[in-house]
Amino acid sequence: MYDTVYFNGAYQSRDRVSVSPDDRGFLFGDGAYEVIVAYGGRCFRKSDHLKRLNHSLRGLRFSGFDAFTLDSVIDELLLRNSVSSEDVTTYIQVTRGAAPRKHAFPDDPRPTVFAQVNPVVRDPAFKTGISAITVPDTRWSRCDIKSINLIPNCLANELAQQQGCIEAIFVRDGVVLEGTLSSFFAVFDGVACTAPLSNYILAGVTRQVVLEICAREGIPYSEMPIYLNDLHDAQEMFITGTTREVAPVIHMDGRPVGSGRPGPFVRRLAELYRLEAETATMNARAP
Repeated sequence: MYDTVYFNGAYQSRDRVSVSPDDRGFLFGDGAYEVIVAYGGRCFRKSDHLKRLNHSLRGLRFSGFDAFTLDSVIDELLLRNSVSSEDVTTYIQVTRGAAPRKHAFPDDPRPTVFAQVNPVVRDPAFKTGISAITVPDTRWSRCDIKSINLIPNCLANELAQQQGCIEAIFVRDGVVLEGTLSSFFAVFDGVACTAPLSNYILAGVTRQVVLEICAREGIPYSEMPIYLNDLHDAQEMFITGTTREVAPVIHMDGRPVGSGRPGPFVRRLAELYRLEAETATMNARAP
């Protein structure tokens, strides 16, 4: 990890950060977070991520804090950590702050704001194809909020890891929704399908970029319910995410997807996505 972090208005060494034991993020998981990727030191879709962070904070009834005040903080943090050529992520976390341990919100909360830079470590399987399982969705009904309270996601992902898989895909009432840390797509008859936005899934920024690429390139897509009973009829499957980009799923629940290798649909989308990111960040470097 990179040494310089941002904590409550100051840039400082990671080992100097001290979080109060009364912090509501520590006690209740009362907070939200974002992860923004930077290619060669330039953020990709930073505004979209900050917009989503504001959505999460409003959903948690935070008041008086605007995520866009962190726009310049992120750039400064990348600069102070001398990030100029490698791919990294900026992790941002905002909690309601320290207060006496009561379930009701404090009258005058002072949010705890933390940000750090992490290297991007990509599993080669994100290109060659991953294995996944489906699991019942045991999360709360506000999955559109990117809450720091992630224990259901952790439990599901741990189950996947125990079965030799990389991701677990949540299913609620027979409908396939999203992964523990990714959006999910399945290709039926040449159409890329993904669950429509609702309170049961996170509005993935990478998901949105993929849909924009499909619309621009004339690639058939649909935001529609995907039913578990139909899932194994899909010709291809893939997940999308900030660091995973567009990753093929070649085995689901122990069965091969299509030919058991990345198909032409996901290969094309992965290339187009990477080109989109490289073009956007190259333009950001231009004077």
